[in-house]
Amino acid sequence: MSGKRIAFIVNPNSGSNRGTNRVELINKLMPSSAECTVIEWKEINDRDRIFAQVLEGNYDIAVACGGDGTVNQLAHVLCGTNTALGILPFGSGNGLARHLGIPMNVAAAMRIIEAGHSMIMDKGTINNLSFFCTAGTGFDARIGQLFAESKTRGFWTYAKITLRELRRFSPEIYTIEVDGITYRHRAFLVTVANAGQYGNNAWIAPLALVNDGILHVSVLGSFSWYDVPALIWRMFGQSIDRSNLVNTYSGRSIKITRAEAGPAHFDGEPAMLDKELQIDITPSALNVIVPKDFKG
Repeated sequence: MSGKRIAFIVNPNSGSNRGTNRVELINKLMPSSAECTVIEWKEINDRDRIFAQVLEGNYDIAVACGGDGTVNQLAHVLCGTNTALGILPFGSGNGLARHLGIPMNVAAAMRIIEAGHSMIMDKGTINNLSFFCTAGTGFDARIGQLFAESKTRGFWTYAKITLRELRRFSPEIYTIEVDGITYRHRAFLVTVANAGQYGNNAWIAPLALVNDGILHVSVLGSFSWYDVPALIWRMFGQSIDRSNLVNTYSGRSIKITRAEAGPAHFDGEPAMLDKELQIDITPSALNVIVPKDFKG
């Protein structure tokens, strides 16, 4: 790590522990062997200026210090550059960090950055919006929309919203085209995964790898209340793909057609998108810092 230049992009307003003095913590933990710069992202309209500063700085590593939204935006900017993405997980779910095997303990995650081991991972796009973990439509998009509007964050807020909306949400008809082959499903949700989980170790596509050039599609069909405990157990047990309520596909180009425009999500961020969702994979798009023994 000696001689490396590292930028820490600190978003104090993302994630579940917003009261944490992240700058103070990062200054305390940052590697002394590297030339480190802390850049605070305090306002939404600071984004373009901050990312321009990162690109112009010719850093070896740019570290997203925040939640999945911060990771997504910085990763998008770093695609195709020589700067590697690092992650210090301060988020509510930390989906990509967890998939990559990055510790949730900030000090341990900093040691991964200091070690500087990297790999090349893929990027997905949904209607030209970048995602690195998951994207899709249906129930999870609705939950993402409500979670973004919530005044509180964290796993229990997410769980409370999910349980409340379960009894209100109705499945929809989707036409799903995977590499030219068409399927039709009445589904509760359709998720396309580059990485395997939403966050908080809730795995929606356990077979997904971030460096295989393939997207994995999970289609959860209609189910009854008595199916919920088994679905939860399978999701957190990395076996949701083996449920008879889930259809899975894999491919490089996916088109989802629904009845009308509506909510969708990309890396946990909600968006209102057209009724047709075009989802594609860009292989080997991003250099990312990972634990030395991580394979994908």
